[in-house]
Amino acid sequence: MANKVLVIFTGGTIAMKVDKNIDAVVPSIGSNELIGMIKELDELTEIEVKDFANIPSSHMSPNHMLDLANIIKGNIDRPDLTGIIVIHGTDLLEETAYFLDLIINSKKPIILLGSMRNNSDLGYDGGGNLYAGIHTACCPEAKNKGVLIVMDDEIHTARYATKTNTVKTDTFKSPELGPIGVFSNNRVIFYMDSLRREFIDTNTIENKVALIKAAAGMESDIIDFYLENGYKGLVIEALGCGNLPPGMLDGVRDAIKKDIPVVLVSRCLNGAVEPVYGYEGGGKNLLALGVIFGGNNLGHKARIKLMLVLGRTRNIDKIRAYFPQYLL
Repeated sequence: MANKVLVIFTGGTIAMKVDKNIDAVVPSIGSNELIGMIKELDELTEIEVKDFANIPSSHMSPNHMLDLANIIKGNIDRPDLTGIIVIHGTDLLEETAYFLDLIINSKKPIILLGSMRNNSDLGYDGGGNLYAGIHTACCPEAKNKGVLIVMDDEIHTARYATKTNTVKTDTFKSPELGPIGVFSNNRVIFYMDSLRREFIDTNTIENKVALIKAAAGMESDIIDFYLENGYKGLVIEALGCGNLPPGMLDGVRDAIKKDIPVVLVSRCLNGAVEPVYGYEGGGKNLLALGVIFGGNNLGHKARIKLMLVLGRTRNIDKIRAYFPQYLL
């Protein structure tokens, strides 16, 4: 039976060239031209293209992500489809990937990919990433692994992958885990079996979730700002294994008194927050205040998760259950 892959086009650097009039990179390539660059597809693989947008990923909002998820949900169970690819800019690719990973419950492969170099650059990587992504979407072993990111011949999970360099083609890394597979010599090779997955069954999201990065001497005024402006959830990237400057504590207390969930993660790339320290602002102190410990999630991904969770429930105890210490 022939493989059929649905490619959903959203834009990004992969679809851009240099405009010589302004000496800057801008959207320039459509989906059909992009697919036409792939000359060596197996004759048994059929490509169906759907245009969602042609925007830089910095323009991608959570509402866009929800619309994209609904399109995927409407197609993923089609018996003629082997898998789905989303072509996406790299700036927010990992957030869209994680959003889709949490909200879509399917065994079929869903692949996100883009490029770091635009089509005017020497060494343009878009065609190669798309080629590897199509092969991955058609690989039986890619089933039931959740949403995957395929870039620079590496395969990463949406849960752990993050962009680590502004320009390098191997920018996507999974600091806590590493890649789960590679694309090598026209073969998809997985190192790991299925990982534990999460599913948040919701059709709505809460957009007003703030992400705050803690730093030396910060106070509560930034938290006050978000509370005064109607934010429904806070994610704080704490210091070390989960500690905050004491000046932030009044704001944390005020949020918790108002039943605003405060999710704590670390600004470190590796490791989980834990209630180790008992001093003012230490993790043990924050846990006693009612702060939700967000495990080893990265701040921007914890924010995506809290947006989805708040779309399902406002109960603090139920929200807390969605944030286990580790998820591997």
